[in-house]
Amino acid sequence: MEIWKWVLVGVLCYAAFVVRLDAVELGRSQPTERISGSAGDVLEDDPVGRLKVFVYELPSKYNKKILQKDPRCLTHMFAAEIFMHRFLLSSPVRTLNPEEADWFYTPVYTTCDLTPNGLPLPFKSPRMMRSAIQLIASNWPYWNRTEGADHFFVVPHDFGGCFHYQEEKAIERGILHLLQRATLVQTFGQRNHVCLKEGSITVPPYAPPQKMQTHLIPEKTPRSIFVYFRGLFYDVGNDPEGGYYARGARAAVWENFKDNPLFDISTEHPTTYYEDMQRAIFCLCPLGWAPWSPRLVEAVIFGCIPVIIADDIVLPFADAIPWEEIGVFVDEKDVPNLDTILTSIPPEVILRKQRLLANPSMKQAMLFPQPAQPGDAFHQVLNGLARKLPHDKSIYLRPGEKILNWTAGPVGDLKPW
Repeated sequence: MEIWKWVLVGVLCYAAFVVRLDAVELGRSQPTERISGSAGDVLEDDPVGRLKVFVYELPSKYNKKILQKDPRCLTHMFAAEIFMHRFLLSSPVRTLNPEEADWFYTPVYTTCDLTPNGLPLPFKSPRMMRSAIQLIASNWPYWNRTEGADHFFVVPHDFGGCFHYQEEKAIERGILHLLQRATLVQTFGQRNHVCLKEGSITVPPYAPPQKMQTHLIPEKTPRSIFVYFRGLFYDVGNDPEGGYYARGARAAVWENFKDNPLFDISTEHPTTYYEDMQRAIFCLCPLGWAPWSPRLVEAVIFGCIPVIIADDIVLPFADAIPWEEIGVFVDEKDVPNLDTILTSIPPEVILRKQRLLANPSMKQAMLFPQPAQPGDAFHQVLNGLARKLPHDKSIYLRPGEKILNWTAGPVGDLKPW
């Protein structure tokens, strides 16, 4: 017991040193550091003039009417599909002439049909998407000549084009067969996973830019919290036996560190949540039902070093944002050693991560602001699409050739929407 007490004292002294260093040397007005090399070039790239996008005009039942029915869709973490649509309608890359388009976009809000507790209805989403694809295939010739290989779709579900929030069921369903040739713009990303299609563009989840802006605190406020987290540790409603939710990683955080004074963790979500993140050095970003969550965006925006606990995660705009340099990666099996891992990081490494996080261009790339701004997430998506051009000639089918099977997939997904 005596040894443990002195170990704890040492850890606390280290934390106090880092906090003091952060407050005195950096305050909240620390210098920024440009992202070096190709990542910095990609981050600051301008997609305008490098591609043209044709936006299909669909009946309002696929988008506007769904939103009118449930305005919650405007603020939840899946809202990128709505704001990407709005952005493209007025974007300089939009073309009204489909014959000159490089890409075709179908504005369908598959995550906006919500349950009372705010989850997208998983059985309706694939039917809605399938219906929209049938519509564009019947009314325009462009889908049929490539079966979607020059089309992109925004699918911000927990598991993207697999359309489910529970991994087991998402894997069982697989990516909607009609999307097999298309490019998916999705929040979900995990290496070697059934639900991550090769060539997908991984984007950050939606976090309300204006709301975060209103919670900014004075720049010189010291970071007096060592590790911060607010959220579920157990999802009793959907995982009553425990251990499946977050693959047990969140439960391990709670069981190991609920009484550790270095860890400010709780299931309560205070009104000072955003302010607290700005007072923290490290912000835990563990997986939940899926590997990603809005905490990743919030941590970057508020300069809190993200501690990413999600094995094999594919992070947003990984060719533009140097996640290895700004974050800390902890294997799920190593969660019980979190305190040792974080207190072992040298202060100079922490300071550099904070300087990189202070770079405005990195923060901008994580947001979907209205109106759009140079270098924001909208532009990073377009950059990703531009880098996939020109299309290979092999994407165009020969007359009468078919690749996709319209009857493939679970029987329930084939029902009319």
